[in-house]
Amino acid sequence: MRVLLTRLSALGDIVHTWPLAAALAKQETAVELAWMVEEPFLPLVASHPAVALAIPVATRRWRHRPLAAATRREILELRSMVQSFAPDLVLDPQGLIKSAYWGAVARAPQRVGFSPSHRRERLAGVFYTRTVTPPPEARHVVDINLSLLTAVGLRAPLGAHPDGRFLLRSVPGATPLMARGAVGLLPATGGRGKAWQLENYTALARKLTDSGVPVTVIWGPGERALAERVVADAGARTELAPRTSIPELADLMSRFALIVGGDTGPVHLAASLGVPTVAIFVATDPNRNGPRGKRVRVVSAAGGRTRRGGARKALAGEVAIDAVFQAVGEELGLSGPAS
Repeated sequence: MRVLLTRLSALGDIVHTWPLAAALAKQETAVELAWMVEEPFLPLVASHPAVALAIPVATRRWRHRPLAAATRREILELRSMVQSFAPDLVLDPQGLIKSAYWGAVARAPQRVGFSPSHRRERLAGVFYTRTVTPPPEARHVVDINLSLLTAVGLRAPLGAHPDGRFLLRSVPGATPLMARGAVGLLPATGGRGKAWQLENYTALARKLTDSGVPVTVIWGPGERALAERVVADAGARTELAPRTSIPELADLMSRFALIVGGDTGPVHLAASLGVPTVAIFVATDPNRNGPRGKRVRVVSAAGGRTRRGGARKALAGEVAIDAVFQAVGEELGLSGPAS
């Protein structure tokens, strides 16, 4: 059976879809899985052991030049690639028109997405032949995604953890070694309403370095200036991480004693690597969107309501620096708080 998965973005959402891909690969009927993904996130899919074919999409780039000849050519080539794959089934965990559309392009006889109450855009349903309503016990987005397995007659293995260790095998060369026992900070998030205040990260860095723990501030595209502010204000024993690709980021984070960050893709990636992770949630529901892994602690001020396939954001709550420092200290075995 050929299955096309249309989870196009973003980093954390793709991480949360890995267990669905892994479960499809484990079923008794052989599955050839293709995964459509936005081109910046291709490394998260291309080397996944369950994926036979990774199909890059350039939606974000096409929007800037929708009428350009190169854009039209790339879309026609993509249509041809999807139709040549000829899937028997399309699963759309993203629930957007831009993701559901490709199931119709593929001319798949079965195109499955979520019911209206569990997808972000109701109009995406015009491209489906069938919808799935996740069971009430499927609260976390990983479990919600896994409920799509009912489309192939399988029970969802609720509680599964994403496993991103496959990325560590795709790094051509090791990233620079961090100081032994260092903590990595991820001060940026994908949405301003989800961010812990920048000065809080600075204060946390100071408390950690005062306790003898070196700190490295990690950054991604468009985030370097923010990371440099934390480094400059935190003082000695706080350094800036190097620029990294996605596989290099995974390799870098795997070397830290612990990672601290908010509701952002790299935090979910760190948890999937088995790295001890402290996640700070100020506005989104960690019961739905929190990182999953064997060594994860969540410090939260967020509520617990969800709506239309996404965590409902409330006004950002306060998460105390001492509460985060305590969670980090307990995980690292620090003897006591720094003044």
